[in-house]
Formats: sequence, C-alpha cells, structure tokens
Amino acid sequence: MQPLKVQVPGEGYHAGLISCQAACPVRTDARGYVRAIAEGRFEEAYLIARGPNPFASICGRICGAPCEAACRRGKVPRIDDDGRFVATDRPIAIRALKRFACELAGPESRPTEEVLYKVWSYVPTVVAHAEEFAALLRAGVDGTIQKGHGERIAIIGAGPAGLSAAHDLALLGFRPVVFESEPVPAGMLAVGVPAYRMPREVIAREVAVIEALGVEIRCNVAVGKDISFSGLRRDFAAILIAVGAKSSRGLGLPGERGPRVYGGVDLLRAVSLGARMDIGREVVVIGGGNVAYDVARTVLRQIAYDTARTAARLPGTSAVRLVSLEGLEEMPADTLEIVEGDEEGIERWNGWGPLEFERDAAGNPAAVVFRKCLRVYDENRRFSPLYDDSIRRAVPCDTVLLSVGQAPSLGFLEDGGADIEQARPGWPKVDSVTLATTAAGVFVAGDLAHGTRLLIDAVASGKAAARSIYQYLTGLTLHAEAITAHRLLDHYRRERGYESIRRQEIPVRHPDQRLAHPDTVVEIGYDSYHAMREASRCLDCGVTPVFDGNRCVLCGGCVDVCPTQCLKIVPLSGLEHDAFLDGAIESLLGPGADRDENSAIVKDEDLCIRCALCAMRCPVEAIGMERVEVHTSWRQQ
Repeated sequence: MQPLKVQVPGEGYHAGLISCQAACPVRTDARGYVRAIAEGRFEEAYLIARGPNPFASICGRICGAPCEAACRRGKVPRIDDDGRFVATDRPIAIRALKRFACELAGPESRPTEEVLYKVWSYVPTVVAHAEEFAALLRAGVDGTIQKGHGERIAIIGAGPAGLSAAHDLALLGFRPVVFESEPVPAGMLAVGVPAYRMPREVIAREVAVIEALGVEIRCNVAVGKDISFSGLRRDFAAILIAVGAKSSRGLGLPGERGPRVYGGVDLLRAVSLGARMDIGREVVVIGGGNVAYDVARTVLRQIAYDTARTAARLPGTSAVRLVSLEGLEEMPADTLEIVEGDEEGIERWNGWGPLEFERDAAGNPAAVVFRKCLRVYDENRRFSPLYDDSIRRAVPCDTVLLSVGQAPSLGFLEDGGADIEQARPGWPKVDSVTLATTAAGVFVAGDLAHGTRLLIDAVASGKAAARSIYQYLTGLTLHAEAITAHRLLDHYRRERGYESIRRQEIPVRHPDQRLAHPDTVVEIGYDSYHAMREASRCLDCGVTPVFDGNRCVLCGGCVDVCPTQCLKIVPLSGLEHDAFLDGAIESLLGPGADRDENSAIVKDEDLCIRCALCAMRCPVEAIGMERVEVHTSWRQQ
C-alpha cells in the first residue's frame, strides 16, 4: 500500500487555507464579507470588500472571480435530498455577493463623501492584507510612514490599473494627474465592457470616490498628440504608463482588408460612445473568448433594437454567428457567457479556423471560408492548431468582427521614450517586481506589464506600481507585515442545514427582456434573503478544528462522527517520509520512536466543512474550533 503523503501544519498554514483570499490578486478577504452577509452585517461586508480594492462595485458585476474558482465549497461532496454525499458541490457566488453588498452600502446608494468617511473610519477585525486602504490612511495620518511631499505623478491611461495607482498614490501624499485619450474615464471598463453588463452610472460613481481623494483626471487628452511624452517627463516627478491593450489584432488573411471587417473592441467602443458603424444584418464574429461574446451579444442587441424600431424598413432575417477555433469544452469564454449567448440566439460554431474572406463585386464581405480544426493545443498544452483542409465551409455574411486578441499602442514613446527598451515590438521591458522600465522614473502597470488578464489583476498591478513609485521618490520601501493569531471559539455553531443548501442561482432577466434595449442589464442580482442564504453556504475557512495531541486518546469518535469522512487514524508507518514530518515526530515522541506502535489523525482539508461535530464529540476536549486572525500593518525602511 502506498504511503500517505501528509503535511504538518506550520507557520501560515491555516491562513493559507482561506483559498478564496489566496487566489485574489489584491488579497480581498472574501470569506470575511461573505460571512458578514450571512449574518446580516451588510455595511461591514461592503467595507471589507472595499478595503483593498477601489473597484469593488465594478468587480461585483464583472470580475473574473478567481476566488470562486478556488472556493473550497466547490471541492466538497454535495449532500442530496436523502442526506447522502454525491458528486461535488458548487462554489459560493462570491462575485454576486460582493455586488449585493456594494449596492446596499457602496457609492451606488450613498454620496461620495459618506462612502469615504465610512471606509476611512472602519477598522477590520479579521483580515489578511484586506485592511490596506485603512492601514495606509492611518499610517499617513499618525506618522507611522512618511508621506510624499505633493510631487506630481503623471499616469497615462484612466483604466483600472491607472486609477488604482492614482488612488493609492493620493493616499501616500502625492498628486496624481491621469491623462485619458477617451472622452470618459475608466478605460476599457467604460468603452469596452457593454452597458448590459456594466451600467455606466456605477462606473461614474466608483470613479468619483477616487477623484474625491485628490486625483485629477484629464479626459480627451492623447499623449503624443495633445501633449508630448517628453513634456510629461520634464514636468512630472514620475510617470506610470497604464494604457492597456486596446488595439484589435488582425489575422493577415486574404480579403481581410476592406470595408465591414472591424476589430471587435472598435465596435464596442463605438457603441459605448454612441458612434455609428456600418454593421449589416448577417454578422460573423471570429473568436471564442469573453470579448468575442461581448461583441456578438452587443451586435445582437443592436440588430434587435433597430428591428423593433424600424421593422418595416428591415425586411428579411438576421443572424449573428460566433465562430471559434476551440471546441465547446475548450472555449476561453466563461460558461455563463456561452449559456446566455445561446439563450439570446447567437449561432455558435465550434472547431473552425478562418482561411480567407470572400468579397462581392462592390468589395463588401460575402462570406468567410473556414477549415475544420481538429485540435487547438498539443500534448504539452501549447497552442498548435491542427486542421483538416479537406473540410471547409463558407459562412455567408455582410460584416465580420475580429476578436482574436489585442495589443497596446505606444507610438507616443517616439518623442522622449528612446531609453525605454522593448522586450518585443510594442511591449516595453519591465521589471517583474518593481514594474519599472529601463528609463528612470518611468513605470508600467496593467496589461502592458503582464499581458491581458482579469480586471482584478490590473487593480493589483496598479497598486504595486504605486508602491514602487513611492519607493523611487522617497527612497523608502513599504512592507506589509502580517501577524497571525488563533482565537478559540466557544460554542461555535453553523447555520442549520448549511451543508445541504444548494447554490442560489443569480437572478437574470428573460432573453426577450434583455434584447428589448441594448443597455438593459442582464443580471438582476440577489435580494437580501437569497444573498444571506447563499452566503450561509460558505465553509468559513478561517475557522478550523485544531487537535491537541497531548489530550487525544485516539478513541476514534471524531472519525466516526465526521460526515464527509475527512478524518482518519493511521499508523505513523503508513505516512510518507518527509524531513519536516520526521522532525515533528522526533520532537514529540523522541528519537527512534516505533512508527507501528504510534498513530496520527490525518485530515483532508478539501473535505472538511467546519461543522464542529468532531469537537462536540470529543470526550476529552482535545479538539477546539479556532479562528485564524491575520492583522496587517505597514512599515517602511
């Protein structure tokens, strides 16, 4: 029988079990605000969510939610109606719960000044890096850290990375000035995310809170056109480039260049800003990611809306076809996007790669020729498409929209950026830790630093860049120090039946309602009853049963009562040798201890649901339910 590989809990082990927080790039205490919602503490839930994230309200609607992917509730067996554990459960709807808290207590429902006051005065009790906002503020006020002296920082790009950096730089005593080429702030959030997913009023209110800190945002200012990059380097103490990857990539195929073949992000920008584009009624969208779905669903809404208003002048049928290289299981788009797209009438063609664009006598698109894709990735999961050229299909269309990737546009560096080296054409060489370029005082953040990722990655990148700029200008380094403590919970209990509650589906509008107007928001969100019920499913991973080996008599009662069978009693000889484990055994039992005569209790963390039955069953009180508390403080050196 194979020896069992185990890990002996050490420093930071139990804090690491809070997998939702560990997965969040800004370390949001998701467990904290979910449990606050479960207990009806809605305002506190918002404050916990807002602490490390100036875009909490926006993330509550469109975050890619890496926390949900890591949620341990999605790994435990699910209890069926007969009380039996079957299959695996589904993760907590963390993103939707954040939206619920933000709608009740965030800028959507309160004046900017009140939101700032609440966040400033709130001191979290159980956090891990989640009190960053309040900690930085207190440190600046009480003199714990030295603040800047009002130096002006130029930030190019008012997207989530640029504004997150501006937010923190303002708290650290600097005067950020953000230059945005678009007529509205927030970058791709405002011009690249459709209004049916992200209401513009929410963006405006979130940005207003950042402006209230003293951040100046200048829209309709294009660096390289309205102001030179060399001028910024002359007039500002430091520069952060956070322009994002806003330019659509092409395919370079025959017939691609010409009328009615557009980049997908160009279409989204035009719709967001109310500009007209020459879009027909038979549209092919090429791509399989979330942006491709944003494009396809936006076009579908425009066609449906125009048809409803002018049906007499638009005879015939219409169609929006989304064609992806990947099969259905491999599509990079979120499952929810695919499902909702299917509901709304998008024709999905999986496993086809474009070959050429056919045009009619007038030069307009007539069809796109595709060939069958047999595989997208090789055995090492590297992108290596394999095609069957004998299987081809011509998809008729009058418009083609390309959503096959994006790239940054850095033409403004031609004047004053010669000392910024490039890692590859169009992408500057960046220090992965400090986010500094090869030019003194010039930093980057967001997509330009790490490629296109999630919104929350851009936020984390902007905040990291702010700390590096602080170090560059002051010569001091900010360090977050985490102090971990364990607090014994007397009479710990959970909500009745929490282990068998099914995930509460997030309410959405019917497809017919969604298509009635292009800006109709699809997701309705939870009411308080369903939010609390969904939040009560949280396993509260900050709490864990802790075993006192000196008291344990190995009676096996905890093993017998465990509903998920996460506990086992095994002889030490059945454990795989490990230097740390061997040292722990020797320190407890002395050198040369007989491994066959001594046993250990082994716990599977992925199966433990924190029900506390083991603690209640233990006859010698060798098991206690303890909460891990991680308090963060900032210091400089």
